[in-house]
Amino acid sequence: MQRIALFPGTFDPITIGHLDIISRSLGLFDKVVIGIGRNVNKLPMFTEEQRISWIKEIYKDNPQVDAVLYDGLTIKCCQQVNAHYIIRGIRYVNDFEYEKAIADMNRSLDFHIETVFLTCLPQYTSVASTLVRDVIRNGGDVAQFLPQVVADYIKCSKSKENK
Repeated sequence: MQRIALFPGTFDPITIGHLDIISRSLGLFDKVVIGIGRNVNKLPMFTEEQRISWIKEIYKDNPQVDAVLYDGLTIKCCQQVNAHYIIRGIRYVNDFEYEKAIADMNRSLDFHIETVFLTCLPQYTSVASTLVRDVIRNGGDVAQFLPQVVADYIKCSKSKENK
C-alpha cells in the first residue's frame, strides 16, 4: 500500500518554511498531496489558481508531489486522495497545542488517519504566511522567505502596480 500524506493549509503564499516541511516529508511518504483548503474565515491575498500554479511549478519535476483544492473537513480531503497521514509543521510550542487538538478531533472522525508533526528548522521559525503577507502589504521585500517562482511573481506584480 502506498503511503500517501496530505499537507493541508492555505499556502497564501507558499513559503520556504513550507518547502522545508514538504522536502522532509518526501523521505517519509511515497506521495505528498498539498491540500489548499478554502477557509471561509480567511480572505486570501492570492487566488487559489495562483497558489496551485506555484506549487505545480515548484514540483513540476517531482511526481511524488501533487496539489489539490478542497472545501470542508481535512479528513474528507484525506479520504478523497486516499491519504492515511496528515502532515503538520510545528514552529513553536503553542503551535503543537493547537495542532494536537485538531489532530485529536481528526482521529475521532477517522481513526485510520494519523497526524505526523514535523518541527521546522530554526531558520524557518519566523517564516509564516501571515507575516509575509503583512510585509508585502507594507511594501517590504519578502524574497528571502519565498520560493523563487513566488518571489518573481510578487516582484513582477509590484513593478506592474508602480507603472
